[in-house]
Amino acid sequence: MKLPAELRDRIEGVLSGRMRPAPARHSATVVVLRDHAVHGLQAFMLRRVRSMAFAPGAHVFPGGSVDPRDGEADLAWSGPSPAEWGAAFNADETLARELVCAAVRETFEESLVLLAGPTAESVVDDTRGDEWEADRQALLDRSQSFGRFLDRRGLVLRSDLLRPWAHWVTPAIEPKRFDTRFFVAAIPEGQRARDVSTEADQVAWVRPAEAAERARKGEWVMLPPTLATLSELAEFETVADVLAAPREIVVLEPTAEIVDGEAYLVMPESVPLLYAQG
Repeated sequence: MKLPAELRDRIEGVLSGRMRPAPARHSATVVVLRDHAVHGLQAFMLRRVRSMAFAPGAHVFPGGSVDPRDGEADLAWSGPSPAEWGAAFNADETLARELVCAAVRETFEESLVLLAGPTAESVVDDTRGDEWEADRQALLDRSQSFGRFLDRRGLVLRSDLLRPWAHWVTPAIEPKRFDTRFFVAAIPEGQRARDVSTEADQVAWVRPAEAAERARKGEWVMLPPTLATLSELAEFETVADVLAAPREIVVLEPTAEIVDGEAYLVMPESVPLLYAQG
């Protein structure tokens, strides 16, 4: 993937050791999925507002950085333990807990989809209404921790509704970097994903193959990890197929190189071809 010529100096600085890469912040992204009676498997996507410092105008999945309070150990939890998530994502137990909580919290903040319920076997069926919106705002402005939100409402985090999908790290040349674990999840029955994020100006349910094709044609701006994920999901027919798919999680970190005087972003060898060449 060819990069703008103005990045050449930065690439050379990082490659030579003259410039230190920015630290990568831990974050979580959730691909919320549904089965549509006509269109089949669909993913929920947001288009980031063009004023954002990172990936302006890009189509993304709900997600964001870990809040240190996401690691609160006393919240009600159902499903695979933090230790099991740590094994899946090669993370210690504390970080794994933070990642799962960040995944559920950020999904609620950006879409109102909430992977939690009154019991370990149930899930909230509707998150619309003024009280839910007040809670969402309190999470956004960090006046309320995610653990406190669940405790006050008597809710259990449903980690069993999530599945690990991928692990991507932003290239070292980027001034703002993220160490992101990707999850997949089915939207709970009765819930609706809504356009509520102030970081997005458009949302859509879209077939993974269609979204990937729009990116390849240049109609939608999309970061390589998003396009790679959509390309993988396009191989499945239903949400159940996705959730049942075995995954081996490896760290995927694109690199920047100078080839014949031109700047290029090089994908890891295990990532299929994303963009047409030539």
